[in-house]
Amino acid sequence: MRIVVQRSKTASVTVDGVVVGHIDKGFVLLVGVTHEDAEADAAFLADKIANLRVFEDDAGKMNLSLLDVGGEILSVSQFTLYGDCRKGRRPNFMDAARPEHAIEIYESFNRLLRDKGIRVETGVFGAMMDVQLVNDGPVTLILESK
Repeated sequence: MRIVVQRSKTASVTVDGVVVGHIDKGFVLLVGVTHEDAEADAAFLADKIANLRVFEDDAGKMNLSLLDVGGEILSVSQFTLYGDCRKGRRPNFMDAARPEHAIEIYESFNRLLRDKGIRVETGVFGAMMDVQLVNDGPVTLILESK
């Protein structure tokens, strides 16, 4: 799995003009799944994200996790994270998981986050989505399970 984590002040995702997910302070996650990803990858990254210390404490140091600050998550499926642009001018998406596998891992990942007590909003898997966010910092990280 490959996830782009963006710390945000507020974020939303819209499908066909309808807001389907909205959060306040927390993370926007762009979530990519590849062929060999399994439940263990989802569990590893859910734990990593819930406990990632990138929110400021009283001294202004990145010392607090999403759990510590009561943050929320907007999770958006993003197969293009596995786009290979090394050759030619058009990305090759051969490393992205087939939709039937990707949705299983993606939904498991979101459930694991919810099981930790985190409010998780999502987009619509496979839909064209408009994602709007106000970056906080900005703080942007890329996490991988392998």
